[in-house]
Amino acid sequence: MAQPFLAESRRVFNFAAGPGVMPEEVILQAQRELPDWDGQGFSLLETPFSGVKFKRLLGRTRDTLRELLKIPDHFHILFMHGGASAQFSLVPLNLLGDSKCAAYVDSGYWSRKAIHEAHRYCQVEHAAIAEDYIHTSTNTAYCHITSNETADGLQLSLALKASTPLIVDMTSDFLVRPIDFEPIGLIYAGAQKNIGPAGLTIVIVRDDLLGRAHALTPTVLNYTYQVEAGSLVNTPLTYSIYLANLVFQWIGHQGGITSMAKRSQTRSAMIYDVIDASEGFYRCDIPPDQRSRMNLCFKLPDEPLTQLFIDHAAWSGLVNLKGHVQKGGIRASLYNAMPDAGVVALADFMHRFRKQYADL
Repeated sequence: MAQPFLAESRRVFNFAAGPGVMPEEVILQAQRELPDWDGQGFSLLETPFSGVKFKRLLGRTRDTLRELLKIPDHFHILFMHGGASAQFSLVPLNLLGDSKCAAYVDSGYWSRKAIHEAHRYCQVEHAAIAEDYIHTSTNTAYCHITSNETADGLQLSLALKASTPLIVDMTSDFLVRPIDFEPIGLIYAGAQKNIGPAGLTIVIVRDDLLGRAHALTPTVLNYTYQVEAGSLVNTPLTYSIYLANLVFQWIGHQGGITSMAKRSQTRSAMIYDVIDASEGFYRCDIPPDQRSRMNLCFKLPDEPLTQLFIDHAAWSGLVNLKGHVQKGGIRASLYNAMPDAGVVALADFMHRFRKQYADL
């Protein structure tokens, strides 16, 4: 088996689905700046959110993200609490308006979580995709999709259109591919995949969708109030926003979203090629044109061999490869910050593991 990666520092290749790997450069910069941020003599952790320095940081973070994704001016960027799962409730609370119905595309584990929560607030119409168009009835307030299913290893096209505003949970493929904002009404993304630590959620909402919130929507969870306050209705996740800013800068230095998309395509293809050439030893049940580039899910012939794969991979410095608890198998998450060397090491390990165990 391959030797553990960077044994002297005990850094390994972390394929966790979330919280996922972060850029090493970002972690080291955060470490250096932790005691004294921006020359003020105390930590960012201790910095008042209402002060000039933090407000400047918040503005830079917002501006950098807008530039990375080419977000049009009529969209607002919010930094909110609660993770993406909180948005399962906040989307209907904020966007239903006078409507009693919303459309949802059922694509896997996480979309079903969103659907289950939406049933508490409205009638849910199950929408179908046909040739990149989502067909919904005329009385739906919006259409919700999950662009990448981390548990299932399935990714939807971002060329989808609908007759109603498209709401996209992009938690696990945010900052990985360009976005056409023309059909988009709102995007939300938990930070713990390609942005930073868990807890922070980024919401990008179109201007004309504001002002629709239910009267009982809590003030701190109301998109309109957060837009008016610049995400400062209450104390924001200051350190998470700081780390998000560092990650956004890192992506820019790597060549931006276009570069991330190309790397994602190349790296995922490397692992899928190993799977498809394994003569059934590794099996991916997702059709090739729907396979996730972020969360590569596959199975081995039986559970004992699956556990052996996980154990031997860990001994070789390839960790957190166990599949979702509801799905089993193997899941390799190739987020932006995963080093190319980690993907090469996983492909090499998979070749050698199959050679050793295929005939047993």
